[in-house]
Amino acid sequence: MVVEYIRYTIPAERAAAFEQAYADAAKVLTDDKHCLNYEVSRGVEEPEHYTVRIVWDSVEGHEQGFRRSAAFPAFFAAVKPFFAQIDEMKHYDVRDASHDGGTGTRDTDRA
Repeated sequence: MVVEYIRYTIPAERAAAFEQAYADAAKVLTDDKHCLNYEVSRGVEEPEHYTVRIVWDSVEGHEQGFRRSAAFPAFFAAVKPFFAQIDEMKHYDVRDASHDGGTGTRDTDRA
């Protein structure tokens, strides 16, 4: 399991369009077997900052499975207008978690 974090800076006048784009893209994520969970969060103190968190079964599942799937073009078309506003897009290995994070397992269950 890996977590992809995509951090955006979205101007206030584009916030509604950004949120709608991810609502549309989420339909593709929900149906993909490699996507275990996702969320879109908006900054409280700095509302122009958004973080998209996607939990993938693996980097390979994301890059070789999802990105090569027949459904990927619909996902990409929805979010592409916001690519210039990406501040970071990287995968991270989860090292410790206090709860399941939506994956259905806890770190203690993996031992």
